[in-house]
Amino acid sequence: MAETDDKFLKQQFFRWFQSFSRNDATLSKNYVKRLKSMGITFESLKQYRCNQKNSIMKNNQELQTDVQNAIKWEPLLHAAEIGVTVKDGVVSLTGVVDSYVKKMEAENAAKKVIGVIALVENIQVQFPSNWTKTDTEVASEVLAGLKANYSVPHDKVQVKVEKGWVTLDGELPWNYQKEAAKSAVSYLTGVQGVTNNIKIKPDNHDAIEQKQVEDAIARSWTIDDSDINVSVSGTTVTLTGTVGSWHQKEAASRVAWNTPGIWHVKNELLVDYYYALVD
Repeated sequence: MAETDDKFLKQQFFRWFQSFSRNDATLSKNYVKRLKSMGITFESLKQYRCNQKNSIMKNNQELQTDVQNAIKWEPLLHAAEIGVTVKDGVVSLTGVVDSYVKKMEAENAAKKVIGVIALVENIQVQFPSNWTKTDTEVASEVLAGLKANYSVPHDKVQVKVEKGWVTLDGELPWNYQKEAAKSAVSYLTGVQGVTNNIKIKPDNHDAIEQKQVEDAIARSWTIDDSDINVSVSGTTVTLTGTVGSWHQKEAASRVAWNTPGIWHVKNELLVDYYYALVD
C-alpha cells in the first residue's frame, strides 16, 4: 500500500465512488473486486482519502472567511448585511437585504468560493417603506421588463404576483430565454422573490447526440470534464461524475441546456473540492 502511486489511488477511489453514487451496485462490486485483486482494500482507500483530505481541506473558519470576503467583494453588497456560518463545507447565509437582486448576488458569490459543497440560504428581503409597491404595480413593471428584453418572447410568459413574489409560467424553446426572463424581473423594485416555472419545449425535434454534449462541455475552459459522464435518453441529458466546485457543476448544466432539442437536464454531478486539488 505504501508503495502505491497516490494518483492511481485517487483515480481508483473516485471510480468506485462514482459507480456507488449512481446506485450501480454491480459496477461498485466489480471495482471492489478489481481493487482487491491488486491488493488494495476499500478500507485502505477510505483511510487514504481521509488522510489526504484532512491535510488540504479548508477548515470551517477558513471557508467562512473566504465566503465573507467574496460577498464583501461584490459592489452591491455590504458584509454586515449577510451572516455566514460554515459546517463541513455547508454554508448558511442569513440576514436582511433591501432588494431581491442583492439576495441573488450573495448566493452566487458564495457558490463560486472553492470549498463550498452546499448552500443554505435564509436571507430575507425587506424594502424601505418608501419602496413599497402593490402587487398590481409590481405586475405591471414585470410585464414591461419582459417586453423590454429582446431575449424573451414575452407573449409566451404568464406572470403572477402575490405579496411581491413573482411566479413565471409558460413554454419557451430555449433555456437561455427562461433565464433571461428571470433576470429581467429580478432587478425590479418591489420584487420579493422569483419562482421560474417556465418549461422548455424546443422547436427543434432532432435527436440529441451524446458526443455533441460531451464535446460542448469539453470546450468550456471553466469546466474540468475529466470525470463528467454524459448520457442521453430521448430529450433528457443526465450528467454524472465529480467536479471540483459548485460553479463547475452549474456551468456544466448551462452548457448542456444549450443542446438543440433538449427538454430536461438532470444534473447529478457530485461536488468534491478535494478531488479538484489532488492530481
